[in-house]
Amino acid sequence: MQAEPNLIDGIADGSLVEKWSSAFQSWVSDYLASVDTLIELGLIAAAAAIAWPLSIVLKNKVKALGQEHATYALLKRLWLKLDVIAFPIVWLLIQWLVVIAMEQIGQRHAALVVTSSLLTAWIVINVATVFVANPALSRTIAVTAWVVAAFNILGLLGEAIQFLDSAALTVGQVNISALTIIQGLVALAVLLWITAIVGQVIEGRIKASPNLTPSIQVLSSKLIRIGLAIVAFVFSLKIVGINLTAFAVFGGAIGVGLGFGLQKIFANLVSGFILLLDKSIKPGDVIAIADNYGRVESLGARYVSVLTRDGIEHLIPNEELITTRVENWSHSQDLLRLRKSVGIHYKSDVREAIRLCLEAAAEVPRILKDPAPTCNLQEFGDNSVNLDVRFWIDDPMNGRANVISELLLGIWDRFHAHGIEIPYPQRDLHLRSSDVGSFGQSHAAPDE
Repeated sequence: MQAEPNLIDGIADGSLVEKWSSAFQSWVSDYLASVDTLIELGLIAAAAAIAWPLSIVLKNKVKALGQEHATYALLKRLWLKLDVIAFPIVWLLIQWLVVIAMEQIGQRHAALVVTSSLLTAWIVINVATVFVANPALSRTIAVTAWVVAAFNILGLLGEAIQFLDSAALTVGQVNISALTIIQGLVALAVLLWITAIVGQVIEGRIKASPNLTPSIQVLSSKLIRIGLAIVAFVFSLKIVGINLTAFAVFGGAIGVGLGFGLQKIFANLVSGFILLLDKSIKPGDVIAIADNYGRVESLGARYVSVLTRDGIEHLIPNEELITTRVENWSHSQDLLRLRKSVGIHYKSDVREAIRLCLEAAAEVPRILKDPAPTCNLQEFGDNSVNLDVRFWIDDPMNGRANVISELLLGIWDRFHAHGIEIPYPQRDLHLRSSDVGSFGQSHAAPDE
């Protein structure tokens, strides 16, 4: 079948519009307006009206049973498909009964057969797309496949392909038609779906490998996914017969535009790869940047996810982790020294207080015995004698405030048990007798 030439010109001068209008009028007068066709359409509508309430009852009962017994994700998605296939199933069953009855009485039933074929295609396609986990992608594939199947059932697929192929635009030496675009999009979608499955399998194998560090695992997974996406894009262009060399100039121009317009995005992408390569930050590290302190949950292509002790997840751009100062408490080692100042009264026994502080530190499970905690006389303050307690932990990812609190509680209990007083700010006021006299005179009532 030869493609119609000059489609755009034909639409512009009205010749094709006139041709299509004439064909449609002829179809209406020859087929649609006949009595047999009207009877078939009435039977189709009656079957749909009967099937609708029955499908609701069927859907509710079967769906409840499926939610109760479906233990696998695939079965759960299949039960969820009842929302879109329950009505077509019941409608199809009723129509086949009508078709059988029409065959028995020798009545024409071509429209019923076509409608049944369309319903069958919709049911089969929706059941087949249950293997696609993404709901939006599953619906898109189902609708696209059914449209193609419908054109094929109606015998219009060849004409539709011819029409799409004739709607073409020539750019240089590249002839781009609507058919080529659709084929490319379908091929790209299928290849991306396949590469996503392959990427998940490879990523699972990488994460299961004990010989790779978390950073190398993340880097390898990202490179594999990007590589598979590029391969899918290139193959989709090859499938539709597009010569890649024709896009060399356009690729350069697009690259320059992206370089200026997406500068920040590319900066974050490059920074992400740098972080992965130098292993300065990896999942599980405890970091502090600006006012954010927490554990690194994951390394993304654009940002790093940091989960604080408050349960707040901060998405920090990769570029900030490269250009600003970052405290990584578990980069080269997990050892972290903490310090806390403790004040005692001037009348208290300083040596006894130091002994009690060390004794309290030894009772905290998270405080390491080696290196051992220390307690030194820090200074003679305005209101207290200040002691400096220093100790080490090897699990900063479990938090600092909790271990400091446990230490202070132990010191509090021991100070109270041994009579060590913890002072509070106070001032001594000394008044001279002359000051008192002048104070009293200044406030005496004036003579009347």
